[in-house]
Amino acid sequence: MTVQPIRLFGDPVLRTPADPVVDFDAELRKLVADLTDTMREQNGAGLAAPQLGVGLRVFTFDVDDVLGHLVNPVLEFPDSEEQDGPEGCLSIPGLYFDTKRRLNVVAKGFTAFGDPVQIVGTGLMARCVQHETDHLDGVLFLDRLDAEGRKEAMKAIRQADWYDASAPPTVKLSPHLSDPFGLGR
Repeated sequence: MTVQPIRLFGDPVLRTPADPVVDFDAELRKLVADLTDTMREQNGAGLAAPQLGVGLRVFTFDVDDVLGHLVNPVLEFPDSEEQDGPEGCLSIPGLYFDTKRRLNVVAKGFTAFGDPVQIVGTGLMARCVQHETDHLDGVLFLDRLDAEGRKEAMKAIRQADWYDASAPPTVKLSPHLSDPFGLGR
């Protein structure tokens, strides 16, 4: 178990959809341990494997005294209630922007041992699960902001001390933006 460096906004791995986990082995369990150690070291609520440069569908979370992980998550939304509030990301350190998310989520997936698991979350847990699952799809929370919000976020990123102007990042529109919550509106 080791704390690993976190990939920052602009790294292409953050924009690449992750592959499903097929081997529930010791290597996967080490990845989960590294994700957990790194997330806790950085005081994060969640951390996805692509943020450590690993293109697999797995993330960890530590929300409301619930510590866990989810492999190959599939999300379901029991209702259409929304929340809007500040959201940040360990790959975009120190910056927070109001982001709309669904208020309630049911996430189904597996443990690192391959056992089925389900997480029912509301509020911060729901936000975390959606945020980390987005990472697995190559989507960042900035992609969910409206045009004005993205412009404000990019300005703040360019002013951040960690920003590397020699490798400017791009913001892509979320593939879910026209129907950001899958409501068919």
